[in-house]
Amino acid sequence: MRTFFLLTFAFGASLALAASKPHVITFGKWTTIRWAAGPKEDQTVDAKVRPIYVDGQLKEFTVGVPHEITERLFAVRRTLRVNDALPQETAAPRWIWQPGGWLMVDRLSGHVTQMSLPEFDPYTSSASWYRDYVAYCGVSDDGKKLEAVVAQAGKRKPVLKKKIGEASNDSESLCAAPEWQRQPARVSFQPKAGDKFTYSIRGRAVESAKEEEEEENSE
Repeated sequence: MRTFFLLTFAFGASLALAASKPHVITFGKWTTIRWAAGPKEDQTVDAKVRPIYVDGQLKEFTVGVPHEITERLFAVRRTLRVNDALPQETAAPRWIWQPGGWLMVDRLSGHVTQMSLPEFDPYTSSASWYRDYVAYCGVSDDGKKLEAVVAQAGKRKPVLKKKIGEASNDSESLCAAPEWQRQPARVSFQPKAGDKFTYSIRGRAVESAKEEEEEENSE
């Protein structure tokens, strides 16, 4: 009986050690590729991509510099290799590169997951990070509205999603990357054709900075 308990304890301890074993997350070498400059795919530009590995296994391809959220979590932009071959083409796959959304990487668990970013357009949305918030100009599903969006890591519903203009078929006419400031936490959106919009972020609450200032002045 004693031997049985010793073996059970040893087995449980080995499982605990295996479960707590840290994962090794690394990036590979940069490679220069060409991808479409916009959704029309009529022009291409150079981009540098690199793979991300977890315990030596390839998970995704990435572009740009990661954003450190905490000591455990970071976010990085995703790139995709898509087979562009037509059904009637019987030759080998025709691989092309496309920009993607953002990935969340957990150093402790080794999980690499795609973030839920409502109305994020891979070609025209420029993301700007602050803490665990990411702000960008998104395009509505019908392609008509330009919207200010603030999403929070780990949350499906955006903190902010408000129309700030009309979308355009021109991939260069949305807006620049939003600008953040701290104390109080605020983010500003500047459409390339329109007024500047600034919002205060308080946890899951959002308030127009203009309305906030008007309330303060009225007191």
